[in-house]
Amino acid sequence: MKLFHPLMYAGNPREAADQVSALEQAGLDGVWVAEAYGFDGPTLMGYLAAKTERVEIGSGILNIYSRTPAALLQTVAGLDNVSEGRAILGLGASGPQVIEGFHGVPYDKPLARTREIVDLVRRGLRRERLTNEGLYPLPLTREQGAATGLGKPLKILTRPERDRVPIFIAALTPKSVEQTAEIADGWMPHLFHPERAGQVWGEALAAGRAKRLPGLAPLQVSAGGMLAIGEGPETKELLDLVRPLFALYVGGMGARGKNFYNDVAKAFGYEREAREIQDLYLDGKHRDAAAAVPADWLEAANLVGPASYVAERVDAFREAGVTHLSVSPVGEDPAALVAQVKEMVS
Repeated sequence: MKLFHPLMYAGNPREAADQVSALEQAGLDGVWVAEAYGFDGPTLMGYLAAKTERVEIGSGILNIYSRTPAALLQTVAGLDNVSEGRAILGLGASGPQVIEGFHGVPYDKPLARTREIVDLVRRGLRRERLTNEGLYPLPLTREQGAATGLGKPLKILTRPERDRVPIFIAALTPKSVEQTAEIADGWMPHLFHPERAGQVWGEALAAGRAKRLPGLAPLQVSAGGMLAIGEGPETKELLDLVRPLFALYVGGMGARGKNFYNDVAKAFGYEREAREIQDLYLDGKHRDAAAAVPADWLEAANLVGPASYVAERVDAFREAGVTHLSVSPVGEDPAALVAQVKEMVS
């Protein structure tokens, strides 16, 4: 099991890079760089490549709408070069609030777009001349809206560091998880409950694995949560720090009837709580929504408590199929926490 750290997209990127450098010395294997609608992810990822020596650097995530497949190819090929083969391309559909509200692009056909992008990026890294029929016609013809009709199939001009870069996909719905298990190198579920993941995504994962593309290694899984190790109630009380995050996703990421995280909460068995959290959050009662997040979900989705208990949670994530344990250390010495958990995952 590898140990990863998700970098939040708020705050100062330079300070975040300094933190990653320290965590690398403590044994961290990789980092996920979020983007959302803050600073762009690739700039920080390139900076991290210069500030680190060993950690893998993954986008967590780049959305599939605001960049063309060729731009994503250029981005991951460039990052893989400056990092000397440490890049991971994490992709996801994001949500309509960001895609249509911030980028001004229609939020449509996420499954088909993801499939075509993954295929084009992989072919591009092999320096094939890119042609495609579908949502991303290459080359674009006059009949398809080209202004000149002069486009021709091209291959990436520079030679990539590797002809294969791992592609992870953030997916939650059964159809998207099934497709991820079919075409991706890895899967990135959010707010992951190890003991209940099988009942929610087991069938979708099995269906996707049954169709898995030839040549792909077994599906990798990246999931995790807050990391805090200590005795006494003051350590457990740290779980309250992630209540607002859970409430934001379950209650505020989308609208009533169109919130993937709310659907996942219901699938985990928190139907009443999911409705309550969403009602409170959309009514502007964010603190009440956070207070309504089930304590047992917080307990299961994070690694907080005495060292022996945290080791048990590590085993629970491992048994649920997690190969890349993603942790956010909370404490006076984050590097020491990472070093301690590194021993548990090794």
